[in-house]
Amino acid sequence: MALSFMEGNEAVARGAMAAGCSFFAGYPITPATTVFANMLKLLPPKGGICVQGEDEIASMGYCIGASMAGKKVLTATSGPGISLYSEQLSFAIGSEIPMVIVDVQRLGPSTGSATRGADSDIQFLRWGNTGGVPVIVLVPKNARDCYELTVKAFNYAEEFRCPVFIASNKEIGMTRESVDLDAIALPPLVERKPFTGENYVPFEADDDKAPDFLPIGGKTLVRQTSSTHGPDGYITIDPEVISASQERLQNKILAAEERLSLFEENHRQGADTLVISYGVTSRAVDDACASLEKKGTLVSSLSLKTIWPVPEKLLKEKAKAYKRIVVIEMNLGQYVNEIKRVLAGKNIDFYGQMDGTLIAPGKIMEVIDNE
Repeated sequence: MALSFMEGNEAVARGAMAAGCSFFAGYPITPATTVFANMLKLLPPKGGICVQGEDEIASMGYCIGASMAGKKVLTATSGPGISLYSEQLSFAIGSEIPMVIVDVQRLGPSTGSATRGADSDIQFLRWGNTGGVPVIVLVPKNARDCYELTVKAFNYAEEFRCPVFIASNKEIGMTRESVDLDAIALPPLVERKPFTGENYVPFEADDDKAPDFLPIGGKTLVRQTSSTHGPDGYITIDPEVISASQERLQNKILAAEERLSLFEENHRQGADTLVISYGVTSRAVDDACASLEKKGTLVSSLSLKTIWPVPEKLLKEKAKAYKRIVVIEMNLGQYVNEIKRVLAGKNIDFYGQMDGTLIAPGKIMEVIDNE
């Protein structure tokens, strides 16, 4: 065992290095800055590039360019920076440009509280792009998750050729804890599929798949555009071509829902209540359920590690044995309606808190006891 004492932001940086990241660009912002600081220490000695942009918009542009050139790319910010990322995020989605974006969330709205955590951006991460095309959002609950999920995020970005979010928050990102990185079994690394034929059509792909890749700046002309385009990369207004492209962008994510549905559960035999949560709140849920068990009350828990695409089949499977579902969020209810939609007909209770403090296990116990 080789324990390291690190915050979640450092674990993200180390996970990025383990995934083969070779480029980082970002702009300092609390509470995400130490992702940047750690990449600045880790990347250059390995031959990578770490850049501070003049602002968030420029940083996203650098990342897009580096990814188009074939680099594995990471950036990190918080809520106000995600807002500035939005336009170029849409470009990356529409032009199928892989990257990993870490959102170390803080209390919003607007500038909010830079040193107070919350799960403030859950809906914005999903819907903060023009067109509403699906995205992948992974949610860590501790530093170990930050390391492991970052590697998985890079794999998903490469396979599906899309931006992938890691929705951390201040309490995870800036809290140090012991992690044995050597004990974590990482998945095999995934690389975007290179084009090997003769006549390259940049956005030609099979149904539900990402197109093969060639970098810009090579021997073959590679066409990119932020406008609506066909497989050849040229702007089009042909309804059939547009429809086929939109459906593929949607289906390449949604068709993979089941294998993208990462989770952790604690099933207690005989329990009739299931508590669903995500992120740092899941740790308080674990403590609350353990305390209730000592008192003779059995409650199961489900911690979602993937929240977008919504893990519909997982939710239905895990909830079917329970009479009551309790949803706990560190916001005013950004995800509970998705769970109500999927589990229509179930008895679902909700508790949300958004005041800059963590939800305590005692409060969760009160919610569970208040039938």
